[in-house]
Amino acid sequence: MTSDVGELAAEAPKEYRQFRFQLPLDATEIVLVRHGETIPAVPGEPFALLDGHGDPELATEGRQQAERVADRLGGDDPLPIAAIYVTTLRRTVETAEPLAKRLGIEPIVEPDLREILLGEWEGGAYRKHMIEGHPLAIELIRQERWDVIPGAESNEAFQARLRAGISRIASAHRGQRVAAVSHGGAIGTILAMASGSRPFAFVAGDNGNISSIVVSDHQWMVRCFNDVSHLR
Repeated sequence: MTSDVGELAAEAPKEYRQFRFQLPLDATEIVLVRHGETIPAVPGEPFALLDGHGDPELATEGRQQAERVADRLGGDDPLPIAAIYVTTLRRTVETAEPLAKRLGIEPIVEPDLREILLGEWEGGAYRKHMIEGHPLAIELIRQERWDVIPGAESNEAFQARLRAGISRIASAHRGQRVAAVSHGGAIGTILAMASGSRPFAFVAGDNGNISSIVVSDHQWMVRCFNDVSHLR
């Protein structure tokens, strides 16, 4: 008996290290990449529209950002990227090209991750009005509602289609990491839904930034926002 007690006393105490996140088998990590910078908006020369959305190409700076994204996400990793998603708009397709080429993956189009429809402010007018402080631009920021813009998509409709797109991606890639190249407003809204925050709390992401969420059947979780270390 004495010997047993002595042996127990000599045992090392249990240790409980801080938890390091591991992706659950029933969840999906979605790496959200905002497209690179596009060509400037020029008054009198509106961007071509695709299904009502302005569809500009990447600027030279945006193509450089796309290469940096590929450098960041295209290396060796214990959890490699299993798929790359883009939207119907060319700026996401062009941003995904270097990464897709490096990984040998054909991008998949998920149309519901496209940008907010800006109604009368499509084609480049949104940039002009926001920079110049149009009264409706000020009201848009105050209310945090896109449909302050005439003809724009409502927050509720935008959120519904983004949720549908993210849910489809997550269902197809349980236990995997995927990349989704999308848009500033779309990514900001996805992160707001995942965190339960104000609608515009995450809309200030930079071109070429990387954010990430983890999606399972019972919750969405924000893991990263606006990582631009690869762009510096």
